[in-house]
Amino acid sequence: MEKNLPTLKVKQFIFEVVQSESTSQTHWSNAVTDESRAGRPKSVVVPEKINAVRELIKQDRHVTYREIEASLDISMTSINKILHEHLSVKKICSRWIPHNLTNAQKKARVDWCKEMLEKYIQGTSKAVYNIYTGDESWIYAYEPETKQQSTVWVFQDEAKPTKVVRGRSTSKQMIACFFGINGHVATVALEQRRTVNSEWYTTICLPEVIGEIRKKQKNRRIILHHDNASSHTSTQTKAFLTERKIELMGHPPQLVLIQESTYFRLKFGTIHR
Repeated sequence: MEKNLPTLKVKQFIFEVVQSESTSQTHWSNAVTDESRAGRPKSVVVPEKINAVRELIKQDRHVTYREIEASLDISMTSINKILHEHLSVKKICSRWIPHNLTNAQKKARVDWCKEMLEKYIQGTSKAVYNIYTGDESWIYAYEPETKQQSTVWVFQDEAKPTKVVRGRSTSKQMIACFFGINGHVATVALEQRRTVNSEWYTTICLPEVIGEIRKKQKNRRIILHHDNASSHTSTQTKAFLTERKIELMGHPPQLVLIQESTYFRLKFGTIHR
């Protein structure tokens, strides 16, 4: 539109624009009230829709807003109102655990921990500086599931969800990692095509770890804490520890998580190459 046009031409231009817009409309209504739509809480947030959303969540704890919208034909605003104001649900991440424990196993852990606290005077004994712990673990090269992908809907009266750690069939490397009270001591990688057995544990792994510990103090007292894997409890391993004058810390059967090394590996996540 040109500048400085006469008033008559401006009026004619506006009339043509309005007329053009009017004729382009395909539907007109004489009603003076809003038509019903999916997002209106009064017509959508009803017991039937609330129960339908509840059932969708029970069927699939990973269900998304868009999936609920597509299934029930209701708006995001209404879905949010139903989820948080009526169902009181929230979406949280599942916590990884290595195993589901029985009550007997849980009790055995508690009893063992109480015994250790008493033996080492609540951790104030100087002997804790001589405790070293280690374990073997697979280090995977993989794309982990994101936190967003692992979130699930949880109702107000439900416990937080957990997921059992499962193996991953992908590129991997077995390592043994050892720690002391002051941090990391040594990491020993398992050579290709070898298995973790007493021979490897006593001729390669432990000698390297002991060598690192005794670099500063040749006659340092060593208290070793490892789990009850066959390579750790074999006659060959016991003989090796006796010969090297290494004390063995007790460990309840089948309870791998008590090890400090396993605890820190689970707490801070798997190492990715």
